[in-house]
Amino acid sequence: MSNVVIVESPSKAKTINKYLGEDYKVLASYGHIRDLPSKNGSVDTDDNFNMIWEVDSKSQKQIKEITAAMKGADHLYLATDPDREGEAISWHVQEVLNEKKLLDGVDVKRVVFNEITKSAILDAFKEPRELDKELVDAYLARRALDYLVGFTLSPVLWRKLPGSRSAGRVQSVALRLITERETEIEAFDPIEYWSVKAEFAKSSGQKFTANLTHLNGERLDKLALKNEQDAQNAVAQIEAGNFSVSKIEKKQSRRNPPPPFTTSTLQQEAARKLHFGAKKTMMTAQRLYEGVTLNGETTGLITYMRTDGVTIAGEAISSIRDHVNSAYGSNYVPDSPRVYKTKAKNAQEAHEAIRPTDIRRLPKDLPMLDDDQRKLYQLIWNRTAASQMEQAVLDQVAADLRPQGSSEGDNDVTLRATGSVIAFDGFLRLYHEDKDENRDGTRDDTDDKERILPPLNEGEDLSRNNILPEQHFTQPPPRFSEASLVKKLEELGIGRPSTYASIISVLQDRNYVRVENRRFFSEDRGRLVTAF
Repeated sequence: MSNVVIVESPSKAKTINKYLGEDYKVLASYGHIRDLPSKNGSVDTDDNFNMIWEVDSKSQKQIKEITAAMKGADHLYLATDPDREGEAISWHVQEVLNEKKLLDGVDVKRVVFNEITKSAILDAFKEPRELDKELVDAYLARRALDYLVGFTLSPVLWRKLPGSRSAGRVQSVALRLITERETEIEAFDPIEYWSVKAEFAKSSGQKFTANLTHLNGERLDKLALKNEQDAQNAVAQIEAGNFSVSKIEKKQSRRNPPPPFTTSTLQQEAARKLHFGAKKTMMTAQRLYEGVTLNGETTGLITYMRTDGVTIAGEAISSIRDHVNSAYGSNYVPDSPRVYKTKAKNAQEAHEAIRPTDIRRLPKDLPMLDDDQRKLYQLIWNRTAASQMEQAVLDQVAADLRPQGSSEGDNDVTLRATGSVIAFDGFLRLYHEDKDENRDGTRDDTDDKERILPPLNEGEDLSRNNILPEQHFTQPPPRFSEASLVKKLEELGIGRPSTYASIISVLQDRNYVRVENRRFFSEDRGRLVTAF
């Protein structure tokens, strides 16, 4: 009995062949074996969008090897990646072999797995299925649209805008986002405003800072102090009084851990924390997925890295909770497993989130990883473990300071000191999610531990030290980073996890945008293409 298995990469083929044994011959397709040729008529809109495929010249060797292996074969297992592109590669292989009349009497099955471990591969081969026609149809629709948009627009760009190289369904939207943001920044007119804060001290000598919030009994908005004179008038009013604590507000807040990684959130966090580009993140994740040699056997370290799902298999959740319990204590494990649902607009949710294949495989125990692999695996490991940990608990304090002898409603000044103390770190022991800048250039991720107030009591008198007026200007919206661009595309439901890295690379390769300090700047050529 002859069993032929098709996967994408030779390293994957070698690993899976070891798992399956000598009764199987595992071959690599090296990705897609055919595509739509870049010429008119590849998608015939007058003939029900009939698509004319052409075998890639680089794939002839692989097709020859697959064809030779199929002669006399009883079973064909299509074991490409478990996503739409993987389904499409399997469909193309099947179609080419059908055209060669090599599948008569052959049992053709599709096999999918989310991790390259021996148990996962063997389990997958016990439950083969048919090709998913709906997934193939989705691929065909996307590929036809890509061809029709790109092939229709690109030649016009070549004629009208010499030097412009391409347009595309997703590429053009991403470029438009970047160029429109550049236009917003150039048109932005900054507005001057001032803030005032003062340093206070308790009788014990403990110091802290408070911000001016009310003047002449009225609450100040961000732009209330318009110039230096306004600020100096406020300073004079503060200097005229001796201050005490008029009111203290205390509340406790709880913060939930973020969900485990999808492709999009992995690219965003790797960009923020590791300064990895999307392309570098995906190449490094691919190597972790394909695995390393452990105890003489190649083992994948993470699950499939192209996914928009945030679920984790029940067995893996149990393992994570057990590890958290043993490593950090039972108070770090919530009463019941955490369940997450995706927020992405066009999520398929067919696959698990990106997670370690075995949470007990600690980053420090994998010396064979290079520096980039180690950093990315550590990031994935921390996020996964944190996703099944207990909430963080923060004690938040706000103290209003007013001139001694005054009361609320008086026509005077109020300053407010705020601070937080982490009462229980929970998941923050392992993971703190970074944030992008807001449209005004500010951030929401101020470290709570940097704003710790000394113990204060209502009615307590304070001594005032320095008064600090400070000039500011409103800020334009920030330029997109790779992280924020990926996030925006996902919010708009544009593109898929597998396309983000390639789209960003294309924009740079075409000289439509450049990157400075990890921010996208629109080039003149990119602006012309967008305007066109």
